[in-house]
Amino acid sequence: MRLSEAIDLFDGPLLRDIIDSTPQGSDSTPRGSNSTPGATISTPRGTSSTTPKGSPITNGAPSPLRWADLGCGSGLFTEALARFLPAGSTIYGLDLRPMLQSESVGGVRLVPVSTDFINIPLPVTGLNGILMANSFHYVADKPAFLSMLTRPQHPDHPESAPLLPGSPLLFVEYDTDTPVSTWVPWPVSLAKLRPLLAAAGWSKVLKLGERPSAFGRSNIYAAVAKIK
Repeated sequence: MRLSEAIDLFDGPLLRDIIDSTPQGSDSTPRGSNSTPGATISTPRGTSSTTPKGSPITNGAPSPLRWADLGCGSGLFTEALARFLPAGSTIYGLDLRPMLQSESVGGVRLVPVSTDFINIPLPVTGLNGILMANSFHYVADKPAFLSMLTRPQHPDHPESAPLLPGSPLLFVEYDTDTPVSTWVPWPVSLAKLRPLLAAAGWSKVLKLGERPSAFGRSNIYAAVAKIK
């Protein structure tokens, strides 16, 4: 898939409206590192004053946000998402071997973090949103994983959860429930995703778009979920 096609999959008022209404948390410092798990990452600051295409428009300057792309790979969808976030925002690209092609897009910093996002606690907390593009189908126990995203790592500090209360999840997945060996071991169609997320507390699951898969087995859909 080309970058322009990935952007088109997200493009529309639904995603912009949800990003625009994202709750703001404190400026928490994530854990994790490109090379050393558990090391500290300083919270990045964007330097561009230009608002990227698709970023939310509010009264005054848009507030920078902190997102993570779980299973970012080469960063195709990381870069697509960056077009919709305000300048000064940060997206952490988490993968065993993150291969982000850019350090910033439109004033949004892209930060690679080498980690296994499925089997260990996430090394970033207090996020304003999480993207999972063709990576949720690698998660076997999806209810437990979704619970982990909103569970504080320190009971007295709600913002120690990976995802701040009220923040969205953004998915890109194959619209099928038929496994494909190594590549799509635990697929999740849109019809299956909706009740799965509802049981985990997400009140709205909205389809953003779809396009044919290059492999011809099913369409690829994008959907955004907003927690209660």
